[in-house]
Amino acid sequence: MLRLGWFSTGRGPGSRNLLKAVMDRKLAGDLDVEIAFVFCNWSNEETDNPKREQRQMFFDMVEGYGIPLVTASWKEFMPELREADEAAWRVEYGKVLREAVSPYEFDLGILAGYMLWMDDETCDEFDMLNLHPALPDGPKGTWQEVIWQLISENAERQGAMMHVCTKEWDRGAAITYCGFPIRGGNYDALWEQMARKLESSTLDQIKASEGLEEPLFKRIREDGAKRELPLITETIRAFADGRVRIEDKRPVTSDGTVRGPVDLSEMVDRALEDQRCRESTTPRRSSGSSPTGSS
Repeated sequence: MLRLGWFSTGRGPGSRNLLKAVMDRKLAGDLDVEIAFVFCNWSNEETDNPKREQRQMFFDMVEGYGIPLVTASWKEFMPELREADEAAWRVEYGKVLREAVSPYEFDLGILAGYMLWMDDETCDEFDMLNLHPALPDGPKGTWQEVIWQLISENAERQGAMMHVCTKEWDRGAAITYCGFPIRGGNYDALWEQMARKLESSTLDQIKASEGLEEPLFKRIREDGAKRELPLITETIRAFADGRVRIEDKRPVTSDGTVRGPVDLSEMVDRALEDQRCRESTTPRRSSGSSPTGSS
């Protein structure tokens, strides 16, 4: 059985959706995993805590599943040092994090909406995976930056990947990924619309005037966001089934071959199709959130 360490800031519905997705598949017998603990960098006892209600819902869910909840408030930890030297503060907070989770053995850490940068020693000590909303050879940066760059480059594809957390932030080896086309079908009309806008405006002006509501941008984001949750669960299953593991911060397949990232596009698309089938036979409920966008 694969033992997971789960790291989450727990600030919204996305955090709960991720945990629920993995636990649903575990309880259905589809994932041979155990979540050894959930670590949150808030304690919910902070005076200044704008997401207290959302976080308490997350904490209640964790405890409802019988998973040990471990917290260490980043807000209350050495605030003077954080103000004076954030890098030094990160090192000290990393020591607290590792001590807090030390009673729990785990094989793989999952950063599931964890909003702090991990310190170097924690990255060295643990094998941990983080989600990046782009293909392995795609742009770096936030999901917003990624999509605008794709548009500026007239890209053909978008995707998401799970990569190893290393000292080089957002530069760890990609372990798994999924991709999808952003050309053809309904996309062509959106690209044509964008081309017409660019005849009289720059891309920066379009960003400023329309932002996240620009139709091509919005469609790429929607198609990417809905793949993030199944990519995470399919990645966990690949590890649980022994199809992939990490050695020296690189992906290794079951035959011992060191190779590039594993393409899970087919499995992710199948999971989306299964989800559509389930939704077509069940009454719809408004969730008000994307799978991972409000972690």
